Amino acid sequence: MEQTPWRITGGTALLDGALRPAEIALAEGRIADPPPGARRLDARGLLVLPGLVDLHGDAHERSLQPRPGIGFPAGMAVRDTAAQLLACGITTAYLGVTLSWEPGLRSLETWRLLMAALDAARPRLALDLRVHLRFEADNLDALDDALSDIAAGRVHLLGFNDHTPPILRRMDDPRQVAKYAGRAGLSSEDFEALIGRIAARRDEVPAARARLATAAARAGLPMLSHDDATLGDRALYRAHGATICEFPMAEVVAEDARTQGEAVVMGAPNVVRGGSHLGWASAAPLAERGLVTVLASDYHWPALLEAPFALARRGRMDLAAAWALVSGNPAAAAGLADRGALRPGMRGDVVLVDPAGPEAVAVFCGGRLAHLTGAGAARLG
Repeated sequence: MEQTPWRITGGTALLDGALRPAEIALAEGRIADPPPGARRLDARGLLVLPGLVDLHGDAHERSLQPRPGIGFPAGMAVRDTAAQLLACGITTAYLGVTLSWEPGLRSLETWRLLMAALDAARPRLALDLRVHLRFEADNLDALDDALSDIAAGRVHLLGFNDHTPPILRRMDDPRQVAKYAGRAGLSSEDFEALIGRIAARRDEVPAARARLATAAARAGLPMLSHDDATLGDRALYRAHGATICEFPMAEVVAEDARTQGEAVVMGAPNVVRGGSHLGWASAAPLAERGLVTVLASDYHWPALLEAPFALARRGRMDLAAAWALVSGNPAAAAGLADRGALRPGMRGDVVLVDPAGPEAVAVFCGGRLAHLTGAGAARLG
């Protein structure tokens, strides 16, 4: 289908690391020279920015299961998720889909339903919706599914998760047991029996992890480690090819990753709220020091748009530099060389932001107008 060419005029655009008045044109899905007969959008008073790239967002879980034990069809959840992402200016999203040994929301059954729903929805989606497989190390029964989906191109980013040890350490606390059991839809007794069976196969984890890493490397997928607590953790996953360090639990781990030229990811909600909800390191000062290079929405899509403005308000990083954390840097970390900047020939992913909000007034994905607020509609020419 032929695309409508666009001229975005009168706005302040992010070009070559600086904000300046400029016209941006879109044609045939890409940033282009002003094409003849283009439709006009008046961007006066707005910022014209590269679309947001989100490497890890799992807020889709609330669309799948808005209350514990209350589920909705995966296709419906995907549609709702896509609409929320676009409203937040996110044009490339890696859904952080946890494939765990726990029943329920993060189970193999839910994984299969969600993969099928994504397959069905993608031809109609405006944004580039990808899958960040968060594979729980002890989920040995799901290994074959994961390997098959990697080979089939259904997975676009592999994350190594290992949450079993901290769960085991909390089994002496009845409140924690009840929390995990409730998430899995089990009684406390049944959950304790389940994790006992899982822990009994712990010696099989290294071989399974190696098979996943080999499959991902063969498929050309970027890989990341999650919640690295020690330099040993980072070294282990680096040896498997994980060149992205996500949510390091110690500053020294982030420093080590940056010394190796690796991307370090932390959560945008951490920046917006002024600290981690788990009491871990504060992301904003680490970003200002260059130790955090990528922000992800984590559990709250809107935080990704808000975070660069929050950093700019702190006065140690200008908006152009802060925007790199949510667009150019994550694109580079994921190996997506065609987005994250407003340069001729790049993919036409553009978000027009009212800085007073900040609010995404209009969003273009691949050169197509994908989201428009009422205020944005009044700007169409």
